[in-house]
Amino acid sequence: MKTIQWFPGHMAKALRVLKEHLKMVDIVLELLDARIPYSSSNPELDKLIENKDRIVILNKKDLADSQITREWVDYYNQKAPTFPVNTMTGSGLKEVMEEINRKADQINERLQKRGRNSRNIRLMIIGIPNVGKSALINRLAKRSSAKVENRPGVTRGKQWIKVKEGLMLLDSPGILWPKFENQDVGYRLAATGAIRSEVLDEREVAYHLTRWLMDKAAEELKTFFDVEIVEDPYEMMLALGRKRGFLMSGGRVREEQTAKMILKEFRDGRIGQISLERPLDFEKKHETAVEKNVKSD
Repeated sequence: MKTIQWFPGHMAKALRVLKEHLKMVDIVLELLDARIPYSSSNPELDKLIENKDRIVILNKKDLADSQITREWVDYYNQKAPTFPVNTMTGSGLKEVMEEINRKADQINERLQKRGRNSRNIRLMIIGIPNVGKSALINRLAKRSSAKVENRPGVTRGKQWIKVKEGLMLLDSPGILWPKFENQDVGYRLAATGAIRSEVLDEREVAYHLTRWLMDKAAEELKTFFDVEIVEDPYEMMLALGRKRGFLMSGGRVREEQTAKMILKEFRDGRIGQISLERPLDFEKKHETAVEKNVKSD
């Protein structure tokens, strides 16, 4: 099994730059992928913004299971106001804007109480690559001011953008952390497109994605592909390839073509509204770790 590690030089530099820009920012908008909120939440960023006003935004809600997204909203609401959105359609952004305005008013009220004048309130959007940062900027600023592509890492440089009078937004590049302590996190990021396909084996990624789909969305998988679910994820992949006719002479399945197909169908939301993570998954792991520590003591 190949270990996924991807922290290009430009991302390491971006992390250093981000630390400097955070000094100028009042409110941080943390943009997560609603299908994988835990995996798309960057622990490096978490430490950096702990003392900032913060809003959590779960993007691509149209691709995720709505019930599980509600669970994540409850989970993240414990540390910051959290909103599910679809940046491509604008759904959910009215509530985000209302929260931004509320926080901005509170900041200026605090300034006035200290005898200072109101000023522009500065926002920053942070998030991993391909989570929808540029689309969010365009929606908030009501213009096509940032390049949007469905590939990780295409946002270039930084820029201040006027959202409205008294509200400015600083863009920042998407950032991945230098080490995945849990390889499943890396594979989930790869499955959703946050890591460039050139740096990993898509067959490995599709294998793990198929395994999760069999566990979390077996009925959707069965219905969409019109196949019976088998026990082994690799054999399931081959069954999907055969169903689509991806065959070589002798009846062998074209594995690379099959892997690309599975990833694309999932990323496009064609298999169904599917979440690969839910809060309970990580709460159980935390409880298990605590139990082990207590026993060892």
